[in-house]
Amino acid sequence: MGRMDGKVAFVTGAARGQGRSHAVRLAREGADIIAVDICRKFEASPADGATPEDLDETAGLVKDAGGRVVTAEVDVRDFDALRAAVDSGVEQLGRLDVIVANAGIGTTAGKLHKADEALWQEMIDVNLSGVWKTVKAGVPHILNGDRGGSIVLTSSVAGLKAYPHVGHYVAAKHGVIGLMRSFAVELGQRMIRVNAVLPTHTSSPLLMNEATYRAFRPELENPGPDDLAPVCQSFHYLPIPWVTPEDISNAVLFLASDEARYITGVALPVDAGSCLK
Repeated sequence: MGRMDGKVAFVTGAARGQGRSHAVRLAREGADIIAVDICRKFEASPADGATPEDLDETAGLVKDAGGRVVTAEVDVRDFDALRAAVDSGVEQLGRLDVIVANAGIGTTAGKLHKADEALWQEMIDVNLSGVWKTVKAGVPHILNGDRGGSIVLTSSVAGLKAYPHVGHYVAAKHGVIGLMRSFAVELGQRMIRVNAVLPTHTSSPLLMNEATYRAFRPELENPGPDDLAPVCQSFHYLPIPWVTPEDISNAVLFLASDEARYITGVALPVDAGSCLK
């Protein structure tokens, strides 16, 4: 316990899934949290949208873990709203040390040369530009603190390799790696470290939903998680179908903590060996 004592972390996409897990994990180690989420559904996404109630639940879990928390319903495409949320959070909590740019969506676009332009733009705006805007909104506070800090961006194994029919997602997640490396170069002299986590299939709502089950197992009438599991396991060398949000949170915590004080510019897969295939 105590690996994040006295620090404040800004986490996007915090209403549920990986974002909620990151916020709670950091709070258990002593951090206070600025937690934001759009709290609505994206029409093309197979997953149901997060809700304001989900974000409230995250706030309760952070408090139960011992942390203070400030929440806001924010679209990461809206820089002014992001900046206002961070400014308010820092005013209430006193400082900012960590940014976890986790918010993202997953949609299917078909073959890239036939992809719908609106789907492409939405993906880039949320999963790439939203990450840039999150860091842009938060990093002035870390700089003003002059204590150094840590920024962790959520990419994906699709940030290092390609998959069919999700080329817009692959492009965005590759772009996140470029953002990470660029920020690491530009902020390193101020002792601000910038790294990325690269999850494989993760047991969160983005994967665990009826539309995804049917997409992976279209030959079955009513597929479920047990039917999805062998397909997902085929992507990995370790004999598991997916990791948990907590597995990603452990990596985020390590990169955010002083245990990683000289680690920057790293793309860290949490992938059961997926990147080896």
